[in-house]
Amino acid sequence: MRQIILDTETTGLEPRLGHRIIEIGCVEVIDRRVTGNRYHQYINPERDIDEGAEEVHGISTAFLADKPVFADVADDFLSFIRGAELVIHNAPFDVGFIDYELTLLNQQQNHVANICTVLDTLVLARKMHPGQKNNLDALCKRYDIDNSQRDLHGALLDAEILAETYIAMTGGQTTLSLGGYSGTSDGSNTAESINNPRRVDVEPGKLRVIYASDEELDFHNSRLNGINDSSGGNCVWLKDKEQVE
Repeated sequence: MRQIILDTETTGLEPRLGHRIIEIGCVEVIDRRVTGNRYHQYINPERDIDEGAEEVHGISTAFLADKPVFADVADDFLSFIRGAELVIHNAPFDVGFIDYELTLLNQQQNHVANICTVLDTLVLARKMHPGQKNNLDALCKRYDIDNSQRDLHGALLDAEILAETYIAMTGGQTTLSLGGYSGTSDGSNTAESINNPRRVDVEPGKLRVIYASDEELDFHNSRLNGINDSSGGNCVWLKDKEQVE
């Protein structure tokens, strides 16, 4: 499964009031593993940024003055996300802004619902942790995700943090790399070799199975024999199924 963890920063809170996207950050995840393939773009919104919004993300109108407008980056952005499942925290906010930008370009056919599926991690978190705070900072604390660099909001930083948080929330890990993908900013991927003496079975759409090494098997059997000796021959892991029943 290809998922894109996505976040945006904007000039304000309401696209219906003419507010625009100023930053897009995307992190690619394939088969629950962060690949290193990212999309990141600052955007000139062609309007001023609300003071309250700038206090949140720290991005100024002056900083964006020489950045491309959304029309100039739309094709590359849509190419990056097309066909993926978007994973977004409070998805209606970001999706609403993306669709508004596409409407301004008369590209309603490319609205998010037409080219991607969407998973809202805020909805997921509320189901998993009812009655608790479920903003991104609260989830980082709950799942022991390092967000110490998040003094200000930033689309790419927040997408990277959300990627770790989402995988932790759904029972996986992000640090173990087993011959998956390494990404480049142009969207290409290169295979990584597995430097591991153990046999690894990989089937499309299934979990990787790593078999124990001979050394690990010897240690395991030694521990079982020790348990068996100390229990007077009652180690259930060394008994036949019929004996246990």
